[in-house]
Amino acid sequence: MPLLSADGLATDVRAAEEAIREHAGVDPRPWFRCPFGAGADDPVLIARLAALGYRDVGWDVNPEDWNPANSAGDVARTVVDGALMRGDGVVVLHHIWPDQTLAAMPEIVARLRDDGASFVGLDTIDDLPGLRPGGQALVTGSS
Repeated sequence: MPLLSADGLATDVRAAEEAIREHAGVDPRPWFRCPFGAGADDPVLIARLAALGYRDVGWDVNPEDWNPANSAGDVARTVVDGALMRGDGVVVLHHIWPDQTLAAMPEIVARLRDDGASFVGLDTIDDLPGLRPGGQALVTGSS
């Protein structure tokens, strides 16, 4: 992302926005995650995203669920341990593939609920930092 020109960034972001609207039926704004976190610490890139109506939100816990070497149990352990260590307002990065991500969800939800966590959208957290390393939509808070 940091290598894209201002016009290239706008073109790519708008194309992705249109695809999300078409296939998911929702407007993704204002939430954005810099792929791999690339550029999340670049104030020029963040300003360009803001001009397009987006706010980059990073993650606090990355279970590397995209890696097939990580089992559902590995993913669940990483998420639960990381969320409990970070506390309220933690943002967890999840991918929709491979299968261990979905397989880990029941254990993640059960263990965090047992520990007093609730699950909310990013829009309910007032103190999200403006610059994080990249992020996505599962947010947990534990008491």
